[in-house]
Amino acid sequence: MTNAEQLRLNQVQTNQTPWQRFGPYLSERAWGTVREDYSPGGTAWDYFPHDQARSKVYRWNEDGLAGICDDQQLLCLGLALWNGHDPILKERLFGLTGSEGNHGEDVKEYYYYLDSTPTHSYMKMLYKYPQAAFPYSQLVAQNAGRGKDEAEFELIDTGVFEENRYFDVIVEYAKAGPDDILVKISATNRGPETAMLHLLPTLWFRNTWSWGYDDRQPELAAAHAADGVFKATHHSLGDYWWYCEGADELLFTNNETNTQRLYGVAASSPYVKDGINDYIVKGDQTTVSPEQSGTKAAAHYTHTIEPRATMTVRLRLTKSETQANIQTMFADFEGVFSQRLTEADEFYAALQPTSLSEDERNVQRQAFAGMLWSKQFYYYDVEQWIKGDPSQPAPPAERKAGRNRDWEHLNNAEVISMPDKWEYPWFAAWDLAFHCLPLALVDSHFAKSQLDHILREWYQHPNGQVPAYEWAFGDVNPPVLAWAAWRVYKIDEKQHAGKKDRAFLERAFHKLLINFTWWVNRKDSEGHNVFQGGFLGLDNIGVFDRSAPLPTGGQLEQSDGTSWMAMFSLNMMTIALELACDNEVYEDIATKFFEHFLYIAQAMNKMGDDGISLWDNEDEFFYDALSLPDGSHNRLKVRSLVGLIPLLAVETLEPALLDKVPGFKTRLEWFLTNRPHLASLVSRWDEAGMGKRRLLALVRGHRMKRLLKRMLDQTEFLGDYGIRALSKYHQDHPYELRAAEMDYRVQYEPAESHSGLFGGNSNWRGPIWFPINYLLIESLQKFHHYYGDDFKVECPTGSGTYVTLNEVADELSRRLSSLFLRNEKGERPFNSGQQYFQQDPYWRDLILFNEYFHGDNGSGVGASHQTGWTGLVAKLIQQQGERS
Repeated sequence: MTNAEQLRLNQVQTNQTPWQRFGPYLSERAWGTVREDYSPGGTAWDYFPHDQARSKVYRWNEDGLAGICDDQQLLCLGLALWNGHDPILKERLFGLTGSEGNHGEDVKEYYYYLDSTPTHSYMKMLYKYPQAAFPYSQLVAQNAGRGKDEAEFELIDTGVFEENRYFDVIVEYAKAGPDDILVKISATNRGPETAMLHLLPTLWFRNTWSWGYDDRQPELAAAHAADGVFKATHHSLGDYWWYCEGADELLFTNNETNTQRLYGVAASSPYVKDGINDYIVKGDQTTVSPEQSGTKAAAHYTHTIEPRATMTVRLRLTKSETQANIQTMFADFEGVFSQRLTEADEFYAALQPTSLSEDERNVQRQAFAGMLWSKQFYYYDVEQWIKGDPSQPAPPAERKAGRNRDWEHLNNAEVISMPDKWEYPWFAAWDLAFHCLPLALVDSHFAKSQLDHILREWYQHPNGQVPAYEWAFGDVNPPVLAWAAWRVYKIDEKQHAGKKDRAFLERAFHKLLINFTWWVNRKDSEGHNVFQGGFLGLDNIGVFDRSAPLPTGGQLEQSDGTSWMAMFSLNMMTIALELACDNEVYEDIATKFFEHFLYIAQAMNKMGDDGISLWDNEDEFFYDALSLPDGSHNRLKVRSLVGLIPLLAVETLEPALLDKVPGFKTRLEWFLTNRPHLASLVSRWDEAGMGKRRLLALVRGHRMKRLLKRMLDQTEFLGDYGIRALSKYHQDHPYELRAAEMDYRVQYEPAESHSGLFGGNSNWRGPIWFPINYLLIESLQKFHHYYGDDFKVECPTGSGTYVTLNEVADELSRRLSSLFLRNEKGERPFNSGQQYFQQDPYWRDLILFNEYFHGDNGSGVGASHQTGWTGLVAKLIQQQGERS
């Protein structure tokens, strides 16, 4: 039987009811982003720092604590807090900029996404707010004094949480209707003494009127101040009423820049963005409007909370023709909340396999919650950003030759799945591909829309390149969107009882064709089917910065870049064959990608007549090769994921499918008969596999076994919690190269990198990353699909235990999932070294989904809320549960 949340999703998908109009689309940080940077040198962190955020109006998007907004971010609702000691209101999250952190940018707060349904009919978030003054300057100073070989200085290290002297602030949302949103804020004093807390739920309009395009200004006004009722009027949204039960007072100002504080220039109005801050913190009563109107407003609640006691505030934001009695508006409040929570439980009960433990359910549900809370409204018109706005000073001339100057077509204004709402508050192409798989489990319609967005004309460059991310759209990410489109298509088909969304697949395929052509034309400079790729999202995994000119001259022939293109070819072939089942025209295109794959397979072994194979027969591993200007070649013998990525290019063909595409089958058989030197590079086509399936793989049985031998060796790649990005062999045997009178070195580093090469707080020199681990698991499953149970490998290497490839995939899934699950000691490895988080009852079941994980002990590293691709653990838990 279809549950209530699924019915709401169906209404969204058929455009009946806009249940997703309001959601958690408000960023946690808009300061320090590229969009808000109008500096001559593109120094985003310095141009708009955290200290200015309370006073300066944002041009492109808003931020707030535990907030929501509509899908065009016109009306925003968030929470501000004050403990009586902080120098400013806690309106948004704080963290270190890229240059301030000893390992790059880093949020210095503790907050957790606990629940969300895909329509956001119910949401829950927890923020932990210290009762002492927030140690802003201490966090900056301590980290500034630490080197890259030292641990980061965290908020817990300041001592502000000693004796549990903090508030647990829980923010919950429940929708009575698409435009009728109930809000419950509960603050619990965890400390041993009575403590004062100011709660200021805040409603405001994004400033759309100051830029010279549309000067129509919306308004917030007190409708009935004594009862805590606001009226919000917007020319496109219409009227909303905001009911704030039991508010002490209503405060109003304007979402306008405080030019006096920032620039020493008198503001056009005395009521500016930080007016409520100055009224509460400084006691300045002249900074809020006595007329009780403006474009930013807050309901002020002040409570003295006893130890372990809880205060609760209830609010309701609703679209209505007329104002209702405030008692009436809260009569059904608890009933709606109870119903929506029950419906959320029913939705996840129907989704989660019955075999899952309670701990697995908790981890998976928080993973889904983090992904759903990380949906954000993303607004960026690059042409306007470069040229400037009519009513504002012209941007510096350097802008026209600076960042993203070749992307003036890019014009985004959609709700997008982000890697992280603080650390990376922008979309990233290859991150997004991985997000879509777990998202498809809960909302396949949204997952498909994400892939559709990034391939649309106002995202994809006219030359076919897909934008990488805001910091540099022209950087190159691995081409995994075709893989994601196919996987989301299959998940969607399974969830809809075999109904195939061919229109989605065909639309994506056409745009991916253009992207594939860009790769071939731009990244295979010599026409040898060996690809240079560049950065490819792996940050500092190599000897050099792969996005910069090589210090040696020449070019880098990349094992991973070439393997990604082989995988891309197979993904495109698979999609074309699916489309060919309905339209024979696609058989020819499928043939093109089949042949392209074989030529890439040939190139991986020998780069032209005078080239060098990327496969090293002595080490039995793939390496990048350095092609020097004098025509010589040199393999860079770094044992990294670069050499394992060839395993990802694998696909099987079913006999029944080949029978449906006779044109493709005929061409395939001709090609294999007449080009045996190419066919032999891939597999033995005269021998059928399990069920007479056919195997396409970049590495054959022998080479695949040799790669797996290293990959499953615990002294090399296999860690207790997954596959490391760099072999542990390089801990005692670093790779060293001298070039252009410089010494270059790659050494195993299991956590934060000691090198500043490319990434700030990113590191691919030893930690465990979810995206590649997930793709390796899928590849092992595909190999098993062909070879079957008789094909076994030793796992771990040297253990004497031989298992099937499917069992290896299961073991890797188990190791990755165990990062978040309680072990035999009752501890969660991602919290390794933090006994307070492991044991305290108010912390131990709260999950952080870090950017990556320590290669030895599994502790979380990098961005702390990158539920994006680390949210793949939800998919791993799901498929392991379904197999049990």
